[in-house]
Amino acid sequence: MTLFQLLMLGASAFFAYKIYEHIQTLQDPQENQDNDSRSADAFSTFDASSLIEKADEAMQKGDLQKALAIYSEANIKSPKDAETLFKMGYVLAQQERDDEAMEYYKEALELDPDNTYIHQAMASLYRKMGEYASARNHLNASLDIDDKNPITYYNYGNLLVDMDHLDEAKAMYKKAIELDDDFKEAKEELAKLEGEKE
Repeated sequence: MTLFQLLMLGASAFFAYKIYEHIQTLQDPQENQDNDSRSADAFSTFDASSLIEKADEAMQKGDLQKALAIYSEANIKSPKDAETLFKMGYVLAQQERDDEAMEYYKEALELDPDNTYIHQAMASLYRKMGEYASARNHLNASLDIDDKNPITYYNYGNLLVDMDHLDEAKAMYKKAIELDDDFKEAKEELAKLEGEKE
């Protein structure tokens, strides 16, 4: 699995939890077709948290456009919510709209600077863009917040491989395996690096 896939797996699990947490309250939105000039409150009868649940549901079904539209509506109803902004960034990143995704991640991080998911997502995008120093800064920040997450060490190892810092990468993979002995991808990447030395 790539860094981005692992990050998205973690984010998807988070979204799934949020959906499960509120699934009993989901309702179908009421259509309002006779009012073309809608105010923020007239988009639908749902409050922002209900909209987030609907958007999470669309995300789980793979309907990225619908999810983004609903997250955007929730953002209008309840602006400056770090979780909503993060999810908007995530959807945009899934659509390869990396610059837009980064803007939402940055805004989310300003509101919630100790969120490891946001730091991980930003590191992933920076790595994809070849901005390794920025990626490294966000992975360091993620480790400062939570130094027991094996995925962070795995992602850091992948970044270090890209940077050709192979000894450091091996140390990161070993740490990931130390924290999660069943971490198959970390074991595979470590084996590749150790095989190159033989």
